[in-house]
Amino acid sequence: MNNILNQIGIENYIFLSVILFCIGVFGVLYRRNAIIVFMSIEIMLNAVNLLFVAFSTYHQDAQGQIFVFFSMAVAAAEVAVGLAILVSIFRNLGTIDVGNLKNLKG
Repeated sequence: MNNILNQIGIENYIFLSVILFCIGVFGVLYRRNAIIVFMSIEIMLNAVNLLFVAFSTYHQDAQGQIFVFFSMAVAAAEVAVGLAILVSIFRNLGTIDVGNLKNLKG
């Protein structure tokens, strides 16, 4: 694996991760659909996970890859809970537009 890292270069992994993270940030800031917002958050988490794996491989230490494993498990649980909340909101409001969620205030 280190041979692949030497051929491609860690700079390309950093560049790809920054691009993915920026796409996720723009998706969170500019989209109104809650599902798109969740997907954007997942893109941001995957960008960070990509950096963890790249630096872990670069330093030949498995701790970053272990952290990515647990991070992906937490992200899967987050998606399950988030989608359950979205289904509940859709049943009550009939929409999942983020702008309409201010109606949920007590």
